[in-house]
Amino acid sequence: MSNLADPIDHVFKALSDPTRRKVLEKLSQGRASVSELAEPFDMALPSFVQHLKILEESGLVRSEKQGRIRTFELATAPFRQAEDWLSAQRRLWEGRLDRLDSYLLKLKEQKT
Repeated sequence: MSNLADPIDHVFKALSDPTRRKVLEKLSQGRASVSELAEPFDMALPSFVQHLKILEESGLVRSEKQGRIRTFELATAPFRQAEDWLSAQRRLWEGRLDRLDSYLLKLKEQKT
């Protein structure tokens, strides 16, 4: 079991790996089978499947099995959650930097 407490932690863990990001880029073009996704990577299939497992556990992708073929597709909700979190952080830091800028301008005016 993972020690990640918040679902957003799973999303950022999944996004932290370049292989997984490339898989997500491929899936942005549409559904793909495991073999189609694994083809450009120089790694053993079981290792690659671990990447898919992390992506699926994070909720960034979902899979469906028809016969012997498992296909994956993007799931958009976790991307929106990550975007919302990043936007909130950006607003927080922009506000802090604006206040710092105002404070420094005020100090500069007081010196003159």
